[in-house]
Amino acid sequence: MAAVTAQTPPAAARPVVAGIVTALVGFSSSFAVVLTGLTAVGATAGQAASGLLALCVAMGGACIVLSLRYRMPITAAWSTPGAALLAATGTIEGGWPAAVGAFLLVGGLVIVTGLWPQLGSLIARIPPSRAQAMLAGVLLPLCLAPVTGLVLNPWGVVPVVLTWLVFARFAPRWAVPLAFVAATVVVVGGLIAEGASVDPTLLLPHLELTAPILTPGAVVGIALPLYIVTMASQNVPGVAIMRSFGYRVPWRPAMVITGIGTALAAPAGGHAVNLAAISAALAAGPDAGPDTARRWTAGVSTGVSYLVLGAAASVFAALVVLAPEGVIPAVAGLALFAAFGSAVQQAIDDPGERIPAVVTFLVAASGVAMLGVSAAFWALVAGLVVRLVLHAGRR
Repeated sequence: MAAVTAQTPPAAARPVVAGIVTALVGFSSSFAVVLTGLTAVGATAGQAASGLLALCVAMGGACIVLSLRYRMPITAAWSTPGAALLAATGTIEGGWPAAVGAFLLVGGLVIVTGLWPQLGSLIARIPPSRAQAMLAGVLLPLCLAPVTGLVLNPWGVVPVVLTWLVFARFAPRWAVPLAFVAATVVVVGGLIAEGASVDPTLLLPHLELTAPILTPGAVVGIALPLYIVTMASQNVPGVAIMRSFGYRVPWRPAMVITGIGTALAAPAGGHAVNLAAISAALAAGPDAGPDTARRWTAGVSTGVSYLVLGAAASVFAALVVLAPEGVIPAVAGLALFAAFGSAVQQAIDDPGERIPAVVTFLVAASGVAMLGVSAAFWALVAGLVVRLVLHAGRR
């Protein structure tokens, strides 16, 4: 009997498969963070599901347009660090409409960044350690959720954490997606045990548009930190990762297209669309085939896959609503472990910037809001003040 061996996809199909994997990993690894963030700033379950759908459509469109136009595997993603920032910010003055206004402003700022190089240069002057320290402080409470969840609901959270741990050892790329699968089993099992039913109409894809408003708290507490985090933690690293695979991303068109995507998704609840960073390697790397000139099809495949996943946005949102206490926050926290570790490392990497970075981290982690402005903004201010005092009189 002939031996049965595992077969890899044909060379022509590898970019397509890589694109599908990119979308599946990117979506399943962080959609819970996105829903958590949108809900935290005032979205209802329906509005959060609408935001998830809008983001998928905007990301899919950006992937397809950029990849087809420039014949590169350029992939877009939602801002996972930005969603974590929203989760830490909470409801602001003006509620959900003000948050939508902040999202729209972020889209405008990203477009201006592409059209006006001076703004990009100004953002580049922000010390990376400061932006990463703010991000680390924002992520800390979310990353503690698996720990607190083990105490609040051990029967629901233990299977999720154990699944993540096992696959983090043997298949790291799939650790978080499979942890979500474990969470889904917990949720569905609980519904069956309780004999609960779900209204099928709630599972249909839909958009809920919100008229945006702008308040000072939304501009300072959401828009500016969200813009800085998205640029520093997504767009700039995304360009660097693509360069490591031999692709020079067209900066201006990429910023304009993702900025337009953000602006279009904002009224439906989408917070920010940007260049993919970590997941970009899946579509641009060797897994997408040996022919680098053909890997652009992986970007198109990623975009189409995001459009398909968007159709199921309401289903995923319903799972989050129906989940037992602590289960979904645990998945979200596990999804942010890598980002938290990277942010901490970059925050304290420069000894000369370490004290300002630590102050920035602590203020952001405190979650203290003053004058209606989130801790993320005050963290940047505190870090800047400490840096100015410590470096006064030095070159």
